[in-house]
Amino acid sequence: LDSPRGRIYLIKDMLENERKPSAEVVKHIDRCLSCLSCMTTCPSGVNYMHLVDHARAYINDTYQRPLPDRMLRWVLARILPYPARFRAAIALGRIARPLAGLFRKAGPLKPLAAMLALIPRRDAVAQAPAPVTAQSPLGRVILLQGCAEPVLKPAIRAATLRVLARAGYDVVLAKGEGCCGALVHHMGQKDAALDAARRNIDAWTAAEAEGPAAAILMTTSGCGTSVKDYGFLLREDAAYAERAAHFSALARDISEFLGQLILPEPVKAPAPKLRVAYHAACSLQHGQKVTDAPRRLLTEAGFEVVTPAEAHLCCGSAGVYNILQPDLADRIGQRKVANIERLGADVIAAGNVGCAVQIGQRTQTPVVHTIELIDWAHGGPRPSQLG
Repeated sequence: LDSPRGRIYLIKDMLENERKPSAEVVKHIDRCLSCLSCMTTCPSGVNYMHLVDHARAYINDTYQRPLPDRMLRWVLARILPYPARFRAAIALGRIARPLAGLFRKAGPLKPLAAMLALIPRRDAVAQAPAPVTAQSPLGRVILLQGCAEPVLKPAIRAATLRVLARAGYDVVLAKGEGCCGALVHHMGQKDAALDAARRNIDAWTAAEAEGPAAAILMTTSGCGTSVKDYGFLLREDAAYAERAAHFSALARDISEFLGQLILPEPVKAPAPKLRVAYHAACSLQHGQKVTDAPRRLLTEAGFEVVTPAEAHLCCGSAGVYNILQPDLADRIGQRKVANIERLGADVIAAGNVGCAVQIGQRTQTPVVHTIELIDWAHGGPRPSQLG
């Protein structure tokens, strides 16, 4: 019942018969990573993503979770999607970090230990960098600002802005934009996810009123999978359906967008030539079917790119899975890191901040975003993780 086919059986039985979810059914649905590897593998084109999302929303509306679980989900939904709250929580978490070992030994408190483990060891930049104006701009793009990424890894946006400026694109940071909604959507909070989508669509509509955008770009691949699904999520909303479909069609991962351009030649070859282990985030390779562009961009930038065994498998981050299911996430993460470390790489590149944090907790090898290495090769600063 922890296989995709088993979960579909449970979902079908629950929804078609309008059954109240049992604890057993909820357990198996909760254990799903939403890695979407099953959709890549399925020869019949079954859209498992929409099935499991629908099941989670149904469970959220009809099932009474134990109090600790309800409280944890309430906290996650009201902190992680809001950068200011997230920064404040990190500051408090640093004070509580010595209690992580105690929390880890108490079953219901294990998620708190997992949350404390995610706290970065040093303060992130308090304010994200402003866009860089392109010389002889080819067009303008909207960059999704995100929620967790600018708090945990603000250098990713800085690198992205520099690369896009060199490529000839002006970048718009839409006012009023917020979380893409993926975090709450994966917890079954459908109404909150739709509200997030509508807020972003309103912000992008206002941004496009000043001029059309060539694309809406994401540097966190989990956000990209979510935004590309806005058209489906809001298909029955008369006020938003058309605009949702429009912006879903414009959505691109940063590597996907850059892979369609002719970038300037790298201004310097990283020396010594670095061996880069490329980690393909599930939301990128399975959710968006972007597989070749990141590796090709890194190779063209002068890096030696290697791919680990079982590259199709998840690292265990999966949104807030590593908090809600800490034991399973740790086992999955250890397996992923073991495969990566066999490559003897100098650095690990990933296209999703959750993956970078999950993998970085379990290895001494530096972990950076793909765009940071591309930026470095084209004249940007050396990523700080590389020393």
